[in-house]
Amino acid sequence: MAEPGRSSPWTHTRDRFPRPKTLTRCDISAPGPVFVLHESVKRVNDVRKRILVIEDERDIAELIRLHLSDLDFSVTVSCDGDTGIRKALAGSWDLIILDLRLPGVDGLEICRRIRQNSSFVPVLMLTSKSSELDRVVGLEIGADDYVTKPFSVLELIARVKAILRRAEMSRGGMAEPRGEVQLGCVAIDPTTRGAMIRGEYIDLTAREFDLLLHFATHPGRVFRRLELLDSVWGYGHEGYEHTVNSHINRLRSKIETDPANPELIVTVWGVGYKMNVVADNRIST
Repeated sequence: MAEPGRSSPWTHTRDRFPRPKTLTRCDISAPGPVFVLHESVKRVNDVRKRILVIEDERDIAELIRLHLSDLDFSVTVSCDGDTGIRKALAGSWDLIILDLRLPGVDGLEICRRIRQNSSFVPVLMLTSKSSELDRVVGLEIGADDYVTKPFSVLELIARVKAILRRAEMSRGGMAEPRGEVQLGCVAIDPTTRGAMIRGEYIDLTAREFDLLLHFATHPGRVFRRLELLDSVWGYGHEGYEHTVNSHINRLRSKIETDPANPELIVTVWGVGYKMNVVADNRIST
């Protein structure tokens, strides 16, 4: 928290960081083959959650629609990029499931346009195993998570539940700490979801912000990758630790002076990652 009597770095910059309509922290309860969705996820004031699926492979799109409809979601399917982007920008959605390889406007451009439109609707990308670069770019421009094809229905449902539960918790004010977090050169405002490093505003994706905030509120604590998956993503399934690695690498590229030799978020070899507390006051408690 900000030290008593210390001026806030947000005093002259708060107007630059408008409060988002929807936050994207996630949580999941009772993962498993029985798809039981908490009522706060399925409905808000008896209004069905609205999900847009933009997928050109009709068999996959129909499979997703059927399973999500069984969970009492209102699902709309678009099978090309041109129609998909119109629906994405025109409608009010609780989640968009977006294939990156689409005829017409591709998924990366759709994601970019969604974020340029100041929309904080969660975006779950569908990608092939061979499109690692697309996944990286998609996450950089604001996608919240991804599933690689071929995927299991169990995995997809778990990701959908996690994203929606987290968004619901955030709207209820349960997910974020109150007040600003300051650790030496790091200043974070959970209310506006803004971050400053060494006095400069850092443009972070939703997941990168969540990671930074999680580390900053637990300085010096070492987190295993599975713990970060559980706390930040909302699921702790083995086999997805590479997701943590890729996000931390991108976060380091934005906050570290030398990403190849990180000083803020450091690797504890054989264990995990921690936010460093160093003696030179670049980060301190």
